[in-house]
Amino acid sequence: LALAPLTRHIAYLEEGDWAVVTSKKVQIFDRANNPVAREVRETALSGALIGKGNYRHFMQKEIFEQPAVIGDTLQALINPATRTIHLPELPFALGDIGKITLLACGTAHHAGLVAKYWLETLARIPVEADIASEFRYRAPAMPKDGAAIIISQSGETLDTLAALRYCREAGQKIIAVVNQPESTIARESDVILPTLAGPEIGVASTKAFTTQLAVLAAFTIALARARGTIDADEEGRLAGQLAEVPSRASEVLHHDEAIQKIAQEVALARDVLYLGRGTSYPLALEGALKLKEISYIHAEGYAAGEMKHGPIALIDDNVPVVVVAPPDNLFEKTFSNIQEVCARGGKVVMISDAAGIARIGESCAFGVPVPHCAPFVAPLLYTIPVQLLAYHTAVLKGTDVDQPRNLAKSVTVE
Repeated sequence: LALAPLTRHIAYLEEGDWAVVTSKKVQIFDRANNPVAREVRETALSGALIGKGNYRHFMQKEIFEQPAVIGDTLQALINPATRTIHLPELPFALGDIGKITLLACGTAHHAGLVAKYWLETLARIPVEADIASEFRYRAPAMPKDGAAIIISQSGETLDTLAALRYCREAGQKIIAVVNQPESTIARESDVILPTLAGPEIGVASTKAFTTQLAVLAAFTIALARARGTIDADEEGRLAGQLAEVPSRASEVLHHDEAIQKIAQEVALARDVLYLGRGTSYPLALEGALKLKEISYIHAEGYAAGEMKHGPIALIDDNVPVVVVAPPDNLFEKTFSNIQEVCARGGKVVMISDAAGIARIGESCAFGVPVPHCAPFVAPLLYTIPVQLLAYHTAVLKGTDVDQPRNLAKSVTVE
C-alpha cells in the first residue's frame, strides 16, 4: 500500500532471498548469495484508490464503501440470472470434504465464528473455528478428508500463515479467504476466494470483515448444495437473499446520525457490554473489539445466555449494554436477557428491526433500526451499526481512529 502511488510492479522474494535496492536498480540474491531473477508481477493496487475523499477518516470511508464492495464481491460469486453460486475452479470436489477448520485472528476470527454457524446449519458438516495463534500449539489431529479455510485481510498474518503450514503438513485442502491475492497466504493455498474490498487503510477492519462474511456465505451455499443438504430451489432462495444485501446495507447507513447521538452516551462510559445469540454472538465480540480498539473504552462481548453466569454482576445504570437482536428463532430468548438487563437499571442499546425495537418499548434506552431481513444474511447488515457506534464514540473521545495506539494493520510477528 505504501508504494502503490509509485509502482504497480512487484517481485516476491523466496525463502532465504535478500535484496539490495538503490535508486537505479534492484538486485536479488538467494540464500547462497547467488544473484537470481524473480518474476515481476503487476499488482491490482493503485495509488488512486488510496485517499479519504470527503470523509474525515479512512475508517468512516471504508464503512460507507461496504454496500459497493459487498456487491462487487458477491457479483463475482453469484449468477444473477440463475441465482446460483459459482466458486473459482477448485482442485478438489467440494462434496469430498468431511470436516472444515476455520483459522484466523482478530476480526477475521469473528467472521470464521459466523461461518461456523452457517456451515453446520446449512451444510451439516463438522466445523471447528480456531484462533490461529493458539491452533498449532495444541497439535490438533486432523482428518484426511479435511479442509482448512484460512481467513486474513492482509494475507500476511504470521500466526495465521503458521497455522496454514501446519494444516498443509497434515494433508488438509487449503482455501484462502484474503483481500490481497498476491499475499503469502494466497500463494501457499490450493484455492483463493478473494474478498474484493479494495485497499483498507484503517487499522480497525470494517469492509474486509463484511466481504469475508459475503464470501463465506456464498461458500456455505455452494458446499451445502454439493453435499445435498439443500436443493436448487433453496440455493436460489439463499443466493437471492445475499444479492439483496448491498441495497439493504445502504439503508442501514441512513441511520448514521442517529447512531452518532447514541455514541454520545457510550462515550461517557467506562465499561460497555455487547450481547448476542447465534450468529449475533460473534457480532457482539466484534462490536466489543471495535470499541476497545479505537475508543480505548473497556468492552466485552458475551453470548447472551452466559450473562447470568457472571457478567450480569457488572450491570448498573453506568454500563451501556449493546444487544444485537435480529428477528430470528432466538429473538425471544434474547428478549428475556434484555428484560434482565433493564431490571437492573442497565442502559440497553438495541440493534434490531422496527418490530423488535417496538417489542422492547420504553425499556430500551436507544434503538438502532435495521431493515427487516432473512436471518441468514443478518450478520452482514447488523455488523454496520456496531462499526458506526465504535467509530463515532472514538471520534467523540478524540482518539486516532485510523491509527489506534499499539496496533498495526498487518500483524507479521508472534
